[in-house]
Amino acid sequence: MKEIVKKLPQYDYIYLGDNARAPYGSRSFETVYEYTLECVKQLFDMGCPLVLLACNTASAKALRSIQQKDLPLLAPEKRVLGVIRPTTEVVGKHSKTGHVGIFGTLGTVVSESYPIEIAKFYPELKVQQEACPMWVPIVENNEFESEGADYYIRKNIENLLSKDPQIDTIILGCTHYPLLIRKIKKYLPAGITLLSQGDIVPESLGDYLERHSEIEQKITKGNSIDFYTTDSAENFDRSASVFFGKDVKSKHLAL
Repeated sequence: MKEIVKKLPQYDYIYLGDNARAPYGSRSFETVYEYTLECVKQLFDMGCPLVLLACNTASAKALRSIQQKDLPLLAPEKRVLGVIRPTTEVVGKHSKTGHVGIFGTLGTVVSESYPIEIAKFYPELKVQQEACPMWVPIVENNEFESEGADYYIRKNIENLLSKDPQIDTIILGCTHYPLLIRKIKKYLPAGITLLSQGDIVPESLGDYLERHSEIEQKITKGNSIDFYTTDSAENFDRSASVFFGKDVKSKHLAL
């Protein structure tokens, strides 16, 4: 959200954080789909012609079903996009060895979404994944500068690289992980490129809106941002301000 607003400040944004039911990473496909669809419907009701699932787990487990099954019935004139495809479209441009790693939640890794999507664009790439179930709780509890964070980050990096020492490019396949980037770089061998979605998704979204004027014209342009959370607004504002880089004032929304 922070990087998208920086690149495309002219639009009106509604951010909906389903914090009461997060994290999604360890939940079943059915549950993630149900929760994600509920949030999409809510944002449609609030007037959004375009919804971006800014969550890798939701993109992996729910996006395809919503696009193919629900959207034609709910709102055929609206669109729902994810964050996995933009990343997989460019990863091959960064790897010289042809060996790529993925850090993600258990749900994202089990879905195989990254290897499947990467194979569509770069079938020659060798892909290894590592589930990092502790990374999101570390970030959610503001422990990303703690010694405990060091232990798990070092462990997951060693696990991934032991699967393939030739990896030279790693995707941070969760929107929480950039807050851990300083510690990740601390334990990552020199010469490995880290791809953060905050650098990739805004470019992809801008390109999408240029190519789809019928959607772009429906988006209102008033430079506004409204934040909503399904949990405590006070707790959300405290954490969201760290992510967003400035004070956030949200409203509670019950789903």
